[in-house]
Amino acid sequence: MLVYDFRPTPEQEAVLERTRAIMDEHVYPAEAEFFRTGTLPEERMKAIQQAVKEAGLWAPHMPREAGGLGMGMVTLALMNEILGRSPLAPRAFGTSAPDTGNQEILWMFGTPEQKERFLKPNLAGEIDSCFAMTEPEVSGSDPTTIRTRAVRDGDHWVINGHKWFITNASRSAFAIVMAVTDPGAPPHQRATMIIVPTDTPGFRIVRQIPVMDDGGGLGTHDEIVLEDCRVPVENTLGPVGEGFRIAQARLGPGRITHAMRWIGVMNRSFELMVRRALTRETRGQKLAEFQTIQNFVADSYAEIQAARLLTLYAAWRMDQGLDARKEISLIKFFGAQVLHRVVDRALQVHGALGYSRDTPLELFYREARAARIYDGPDEVHRVVVARRIFKELGGQP
Repeated sequence: MLVYDFRPTPEQEAVLERTRAIMDEHVYPAEAEFFRTGTLPEERMKAIQQAVKEAGLWAPHMPREAGGLGMGMVTLALMNEILGRSPLAPRAFGTSAPDTGNQEILWMFGTPEQKERFLKPNLAGEIDSCFAMTEPEVSGSDPTTIRTRAVRDGDHWVINGHKWFITNASRSAFAIVMAVTDPGAPPHQRATMIIVPTDTPGFRIVRQIPVMDDGGGLGTHDEIVLEDCRVPVENTLGPVGEGFRIAQARLGPGRITHAMRWIGVMNRSFELMVRRALTRETRGQKLAEFQTIQNFVADSYAEIQAARLLTLYAAWRMDQGLDARKEISLIKFFGAQVLHRVVDRALQVHGALGYSRDTPLELFYREARAARIYDGPDEVHRVVVARRIFKELGGQP
């Protein structure tokens, strides 16, 4: 019988202590201004990032040889539990999407020239990047149907297409664009990833899409059009026709990283709920004395612990080089639902205060609802889990 031990090693504990120290000294104190204004001055964010770099905690998701921690997914999970407690922390520590996924695939599949031109400044936090796959005309949960085309013309690709919900496109120096390069190939061999500098003629930001989760001033969700964008063939990222395979290398770690941070959001919301219940009185009693609130607390604690252990188990499988696709899909839909329930209960216990921006709960609530859609909706991940279970047990639905 396998026994899983997720206790931090001394090296891991040292990383977690440094992370907590940066959060206490730099990140949490910046939240008052952020929650009040909806944004944080860039110079203040840069100052926090510098403190993170000096502590040796910048871009922890990357290998050591790339300047990251290189300590595996379980370490990243334990660290992200802390970072998830503040909406400022992912960017402050160089772990915010979509840069992290782009950095990982550039590191794995980029040429030396691509790494020097695009990865190096992006990893240093000097420029931002975006990932352009989702399109308004087709289902985002089935990327084999994308319509953006890239046609070879001598030493260039000519790209035409329409993308939306492209996170941070409006502030990015380059986009990694998924485009069909061989429409006659099998569905999963039609598309190729191509690096497109955003100052390329024909790359146009249509608008910043107004959304429920506005990112709290930390990012945008943009609609873009590519009209006869010409980029050199050397901007091809990985082999032609391998876009979907490379995307899977990007999306799996991205999904579990979201789940890791959700644990931090859950824990902070839970703590706020408990403190509110212990201090708020109504009808001559503390909220904590009402059975309904006690149920909120007990159910939330149970669900958070279940989500945390599922996340750590998926991370452990990835560290062992085992197939973790089922576990990642499982934590993606289960974790998103637990996140939504826990934040909703915490907001309810706070009443009108929870609906205001005097606490982080309203921002967490908007994030929680979006979590059930991005990186694949809950329904798709349920299907993935069920089909893998059927396959493992020797049958097909």
